Amino acid sequence: MQDAQRSKIMSSIKAVSKLESLVTQELWKKGFRFRRNVRGMIGTPDIAIKKYKVVIFIDSCFWHVCPTHGRMPKSNIDFWKKKLERNQERDKEYTDFYLQKGWHILRIWEHEIRKDFDSTIDKIATFIEDAKAIEVL
Repeated sequence: MQDAQRSKIMSSIKAVSKLESLVTQELWKKGFRFRRNVRGMIGTPDIAIKKYKVVIFIDSCFWHVCPTHGRMPKSNIDFWKKKLERNQERDKEYTDFYLQKGWHILRIWEHEIRKDFDSTIDKIATFIEDAKAIEVL
């Protein structure tokens, strides 16, 4: 793939994916109230409910190196190896940060949403309800 073509593809990637929008729309319909892509928080969680100390990250299989679907691009291997390894390190740092601060953190892979949308929404809803029950006590 030529550099110009790759550049065009990479620039078309949005900060908020359609998948994230589908998930948040469904959660909103179920009555959950939250903030999306909270820039003031470490790691810019995709979903955050500060009142219940909940953060949810929806990780793409490519950018976060899913063990099932993550793959290394065939060109510019050194760059991508460093980039994707750093993404994984950062994910661990953010997870550790929130856990140390007593937050409830959930990471969802994009393939989970694609494979079984309804079950994934139920999983997220249960996670939020459980965190809410703990924080209300």
